[in-house]
Amino acid sequence: MRVIVVGAGVLGTMHAWQAVERGHEVVHLERESEARGASVRNFGLVWVSGRAAGEELAVALRARELWEGIGAKVPGLHFRGNGSLTVVRTEAELAVAEQALRRDDAEARGYRLLDAEQTRAANPALRGKLLGALHCDRDAAVEPRIAQPALRAALEATGRYTFLPGREVREVVGENAVRDDHGQTHQGDLVILCTGAWLGGLIRELAPELPVRKVRLQMMQTDPLGEPLPTSVADGDSFRYYPAFAGPALEELRAAQPQGPVADEHKMQLLMVQRQDGGLTIGDTHEYDQPFNFDVVEEPYEHLAAVAEELLGRPLPRIRHRWAGVYAQCVDTTRVVHREQLRSGVWLVTGPGGRGMTCSPAIAETTAQLANL
Repeated sequence: MRVIVVGAGVLGTMHAWQAVERGHEVVHLERESEARGASVRNFGLVWVSGRAAGEELAVALRARELWEGIGAKVPGLHFRGNGSLTVVRTEAELAVAEQALRRDDAEARGYRLLDAEQTRAANPALRGKLLGALHCDRDAAVEPRIAQPALRAALEATGRYTFLPGREVREVVGENAVRDDHGQTHQGDLVILCTGAWLGGLIRELAPELPVRKVRLQMMQTDPLGEPLPTSVADGDSFRYYPAFAGPALEELRAAQPQGPVADEHKMQLLMVQRQDGGLTIGDTHEYDQPFNFDVVEEPYEHLAAVAEELLGRPLPRIRHRWAGVYAQCVDTTRVVHREQLRSGVWLVTGPGGRGMTCSPAIAETTAQLANL
């Protein structure tokens, strides 16, 4: 088959990967010179630990398995099964971690509760005051800014993949073709649209009642830390934003330990991961009400830096990058992704929300199965 994939973010690239792996030919169109959206403006985390029970966890675990296999084939992804530590600093946070250990699926997630000494043994860079941490050995990381180029290079080496950047798709023609803004029509046997946060224009015409919203976030990256950060790190506020931690202990945490005004206003948690150059990617915030501001706000960065320094027990290196990003999220946040067959040979896949980097390999695998690739 000849498959037309529109959108070169991680979701589109993984759909191209699935098609090529199954023996098909792919023509891959991207309106920018390369991915510029949420697929490169994220942590690169493959984050299993906080996923909701049931379908979401199953998709994340399958995606983790696929990421590891793809990482073995494409070393440029810099896949690493580094695990994560969600650091607890209060008794209320510790109670949430202990509640998580009692989940029926705790073993599948790779949960383990560490005391302070064990936490520092697992990640010696954490020298701040802490009670312990919830360890998840299924969490992993890749390098987001180079993941798509590395995957494309591997795809091009097969001889069955063509990447066409700078092509904005203006029309879906019939059931198996698209027309781009160069006036060229690309015909195949199947069209898969993975257009990310681009929800207007053609996408609105094709799916006017699309149940997807945009979410904006702010993040930053530092100079090299000067030492390894062996695991990804989250703070106790992350318990508030992941469905796996819902329950009585979390409600008690919310009541006994409300977030500060900055963290509450910007719906914040700390996530921190080390890049291949030694720098730290740190975030993040969540903004849901449109229109979004065009500028970044300094107070969240100050809050994140303060929390990171408390956990590390040392000043952060110089912050060298700050950015904002926008991703697409299903309005029904219990759904992993919005997948819709618009016509016989045309599929739209969008709205994974903050799960995109984690779940995209398994999302693409399911699309391939449904589309009989």
